[in-house]
Formats: sequence, structure tokens, C-alpha cells
Amino acid sequence: MNDYKNHAIVLKQRPQGEIQDGDLIMEERPVRPPNEGEVVAQVLWLSLDPYMRPRMNDAKGYMDPIAIDEAIVGESVARIVESRSDTLKVGDLVTCYSGWQEYVTFPADAPMVYKINQKDNVPLQTYLGVAGMPGRTGYCGLMYVGKPKAGETVVVSAASGPVGTVVGQTAKKEGCRVVGVAGGPDKCGFVVEELGFDACVDYKAGNLEEDLKAACPDGIDIYFENVGGAVTRAVAPLLNPGARVPICGYVSAYNASDMASVETPFHVLKALDPVPEHRFFLVTEWQDKHQEITGILAGRIANGELKYRETIAEGLDNAVDTFKGMLKGQNFGKQLVRVAD
Repeated sequence: MNDYKNHAIVLKQRPQGEIQDGDLIMEERPVRPPNEGEVVAQVLWLSLDPYMRPRMNDAKGYMDPIAIDEAIVGESVARIVESRSDTLKVGDLVTCYSGWQEYVTFPADAPMVYKINQKDNVPLQTYLGVAGMPGRTGYCGLMYVGKPKAGETVVVSAASGPVGTVVGQTAKKEGCRVVGVAGGPDKCGFVVEELGFDACVDYKAGNLEEDLKAACPDGIDIYFENVGGAVTRAVAPLLNPGARVPICGYVSAYNASDMASVETPFHVLKALDPVPEHRFFLVTEWQDKHQEITGILAGRIANGELKYRETIAEGLDNAVDTFKGMLKGQNFGKQLVRVAD
């Protein structure tokens, strides 16, 4: 019997609109001893991502909803602390879908468990950010759905976040003109001055349509969709013939009390004539390229080519409030929770 003291944040009731007190609760949970071929891992870093919010609803989407009394889903960087496996040993570092908890037991060969081959000058937590799932999402969505060509104009919403950060810098590397959309002068300044975008439109400034049109004098060839809502409506009339729209998500609607009544990017795009090429995608479509693309992105971090920003919350007990703030755009860059050292 192990003596790990584990805490988990679990779904006690489904949020109606914004998350309220009592929806997500921290509980002490036992840690199951490992069976043959299994390991116990201690969570060091937890990733907070917008996709977690729709999965709290009782609605079938592209992934199953979280069950009541289950830990909130989430990817983490974790250290193996107990092993009955030949493939993972004590001390190994992995990314895994532990959920919001301090310890987790799982088969060493479980899907979506990857040993981290950490490069010099690449901080461990970036394997949850620009070198991790969000970074791979941005890279794959741009390169395999957007298919950028030199000289094209690429617009990406949520430009200062980990997905947008990778989309924009990758598009620049492909020879594109890159325009970000972000909230507030600090984020827009970072996107242009640090990340190297050609322009960034502040959607909070009150002139979204005019500012976006001025930033895209030759129209838009690729729009990487992260937020939906007013940004999508501003982009739509500027899309050029042959434009492509990779749809990663639409976070502006994730706190809606009735998702069925939300105007999605699909509604906006399908109303256009001609209808631009567009589709929703999941990074798991390219799961066979996981290690290859992680290596590409980590290499760009290591040589200083890929810039990024992080917001770090301390301790699992701060995860709920931090997550609520992230959905309102209060974070800057990738939102992480440091759970243990």
C-alpha cells in the first residue's frame, strides 16, 4: 500500500453557463497501486486549455463529457515515482492525461503517454505549451489544413496564446504576411514586437472591422479560428477566393448556457458565397507525427527561434479560479499550474 496523499479536482455538477462555486470541488482521492505493466506518476505541471470547458457539459461532442465525480480532464508533465514496467522507470518524465490531480496510476503503454526527451534550453513546462499539444495543434492546423504559401496573408485569433503563437511564427517562417487578433495593447504589442507578426488587431479597441481591414489590404487567405463570434464575423467579408479556414475552436462561446443556440464559425462561413474551404480539426489526426513535431518545436525553442509567453498559477487549489479567468482572457500566453517540483 502506497502512502501518496492525492488531491483531485472533480466535477460535482454540470456548470450552467459560467463555472460557479460547487461545480468543481477538490477532494482527497486514493492512489491505486500499480499492477504489472503499470506506473504511478506524480504530476508536476498541469495544462489548462479551453477545450476542458465544453467537456463539463452533458452533451456529446468530439470527445465524451466528463462524468460526475470524475477528475477534470487535462494533460500534465509528470514524474514516474513507482514502476512495474520495463518501458518507464522511476525518475522518467512523461506527458500524460492525468487529469486535475496530484498522482495518477496508468499502464505504461497507455495511449497519449509519451516519454519526454528534454532538450537543453527547453523548459519542462513547454512540453505542455508551444512544444506540446497546443503547439502541435497550431503547427498541424496551419500546415496540413491551412497549407500556407509564401506571400499569402494569414490571420490568427487568440494570437498571444500558445496555439496562435505557433501558428503565427510558423506562417512567418513559410513566408506569409501574418496578422494577429488579441485583446488589449499589451498582448498586441507582444505579438508584433516579440513574436514578429506583421500586425495585430486589438479586438477590445472598438474598431475591429475597420482595423482588421486596414491590416489586411490584400484580403485574407488563411484564417486560423480559435475564438468565433465577432472576430469571425469581421474576418468573413475579407476572405479571398480560395481561402482556407482551419477551425481549432471558438472559445468565445464556451461559457454559453445553451451551446445549441450559439452562432458558430460554421454558421458564419456557410453563409458566404462562395463558401470558403473550412473544417474543424483535432491534433490527434496527426498522432503518428507526435514525436516528430514535438522535436521540431522544441528545437525552435532551443535555438531561440520560437518565442512564447506563459502564465503560471501555483498549486492545484488555484486551478479552478485560474481556469475561470483563462476563459475570460485574463491569462497571457500559455496557462499552466505548477503542482509540484
